[in-house]
Amino acid sequence: MPACLYIVATPIGHLGDITLRAIETLRDADLVAAEDTRHSERLLRHFDIDTPLVSYHDHSGASDLDRLLRHLRSGASLALISDAGTPLLSDPGYRLVEACHSEGISVTPVPGASAMLAAVSVSGLPTDRFHFEGFLPVKAGQRAARLRAIKFLESTLVIFESPRRLPNSLASLLSELGDREATLCRELTKAHETVRRDRLSALLDWVGADPNQLRGEAVLLVRGYQREAGDISPDATVWLEKLALELPPRRAAAIVAELTGERARDLYQLLLSRQA
Repeated sequence: MPACLYIVATPIGHLGDITLRAIETLRDADLVAAEDTRHSERLLRHFDIDTPLVSYHDHSGASDLDRLLRHLRSGASLALISDAGTPLLSDPGYRLVEACHSEGISVTPVPGASAMLAAVSVSGLPTDRFHFEGFLPVKAGQRAARLRAIKFLESTLVIFESPRRLPNSLASLLSELGDREATLCRELTKAHETVRRDRLSALLDWVGADPNQLRGEAVLLVRGYQREAGDISPDATVWLEKLALELPPRRAAAIVAELTGERARDLYQLLLSRQA
């Protein structure tokens, strides 16, 4: 096997979702780096893979990174896996991949299962554009601030959440974004898989009414900001207000129209209405 860092996707639940190429790569690699070796040992054992396993996770230090780089520099191959799904999607590995690119070491994807894409595909929400937010901040104030920062994104929001924090995150989403349509995907590909589409308020009530719904990792998908016909985008409004402090209204409107695609006439009228 060529010296290379292989980014290998593993099942998010159902072991049958592993690809033949993933099994071959894990079997032929000189070393496998895993987020949790105890968890990954069970996976490798299931597929009769005896490749040596080392730990590499969020709290790994510089010495751990250097050890893996030395392994790759020597001409050996390395497969990187996470606890489940595709590595680097809210999982460790970024520093290793970045270092490999910096040193000219090849990095190759071995694609497969992904909780994010699986949830997007069954959500019933628009999929032409989506924003992957990952995990929201744990602290309430920071979580609210982050949601305000993405409130006006018009793409579907994709959020990972742990079962323990799910009620608080649903409550924050409802408070900051309003009662939008949303889909809760829980335990995807596992025995108790749940996909429930409703308003955020209804999902919050449903989760609160049954403690059994607080099992397993969840993916939340929330409909993006929807503008009414004729509305000016929030981003355009912010730029317009800033430029109007330095430029005549008509000139400010023309610049923002060129940058955002909004109609200059609508922007100009908005400024006039606010100055009245």
